[in-house]
Amino acid sequence: MAFHETPAGPDVDALIEDLRTLVECESPSSDPGALARSADLVARLGTAHLGAEPERLGIHLRWRLGGPTRVLLLAHHDTVWPVGTLRTHPFGISDGVLRGPGSFDMKTGLAMVLHVLGSLDDRTGVTLLVTGDEELGSPSSQALIEDEARGADAALVLEASADGGALKLERKGTSIYRVLVKGRAAHAGLEPEKGVNASVELAHQVLAVAALGDPALGTTVTPTDAVSGTTRNTVPADASFAVDVRARTAAEQHRVDTALRALVPVLPGAVLEIEGGINRPPLEGALSAALFARASRLAAAAGFPTLTGVAVGGASDGNFAAGVGTPTLDGLGAVGGGAHADDEHVLVDRIADRTALLRALVVDLIANPAGDRDGTSPAGAR
Repeated sequence: MAFHETPAGPDVDALIEDLRTLVECESPSSDPGALARSADLVARLGTAHLGAEPERLGIHLRWRLGGPTRVLLLAHHDTVWPVGTLRTHPFGISDGVLRGPGSFDMKTGLAMVLHVLGSLDDRTGVTLLVTGDEELGSPSSQALIEDEARGADAALVLEASADGGALKLERKGTSIYRVLVKGRAAHAGLEPEKGVNASVELAHQVLAVAALGDPALGTTVTPTDAVSGTTRNTVPADASFAVDVRARTAAEQHRVDTALRALVPVLPGAVLEIEGGINRPPLEGALSAALFARASRLAAAAGFPTLTGVAVGGASDGNFAAGVGTPTLDGLGAVGGGAHADDEHVLVDRIADRTALLRALVVDLIANPAGDRDGTSPAGAR
């Protein structure tokens, strides 16, 4: 399979055919069989476009296309949609809007990067890593991402864009906890005083945890699902609740982590245990600024839509690349909306310019990996 390109840019029809194939191979993160089939498909498509087979790392695929990694491209092939979703949400295009499970998050970005890399004669230092567990928090691919990103000049993430095509210049770091409360059971009618009520202790701790957020700094600490008790007439002996933490800086993540681990029981006899911890470090704006400036310069020179950038609360594999200090630019994939929702969609008329921008950025990084600190290229660099 050869890369198809017209004088005006990428052949969107050919790219959409690959995208249809990817979307119609359902790949929920929690289904090993479906993920294996999806990984096989991505390997076949990638081999056809890139002229090289990937390293198979379980459900993850890696193409090192020429020497040590200098430019890392990150994508994932897993989705949140269970097998069978195609029956109610089939792949299709109507009035310039493409739909299908995983089309926006993020199989369009995956198709884009395969077409871009297949078009390049010089791929020195380029590595493509396609993971299969991103929607679960990347438990088995985190180390792969971090190892590949260390020492790279740039990481480009093919996650879908923010509203209107904005790139994602900051992503909050995520931490995931469960607070376990141990009390003592007793009969609620005969001798409740002999018990230690885990539900009451849980209530105290939920309020204490919720107070750890700092809206001024963008830090959210949110108690979520809670479980307590066994029967109506028994003083609960056990309770627990989950905590979702989002923070813009590593310092805030560590502040909240320290505070959670320092929680003490309010009721005499109650015991607390804290499970979990920091999941993804933040992608801080300082690590995306130069790449965004470079991409903006390239977009302006090519006459593409003016680039905008935003900070978002959601995390991606780009957080791991940024966490090891690698300059990282996220949201380079599809323009559309509805990630994880019934109205997931991609704007077909934006596929061409986004693919061409990605190609221009990769070419520029290969030719001039370091660039200037403000994102411009030295005189003579192309």
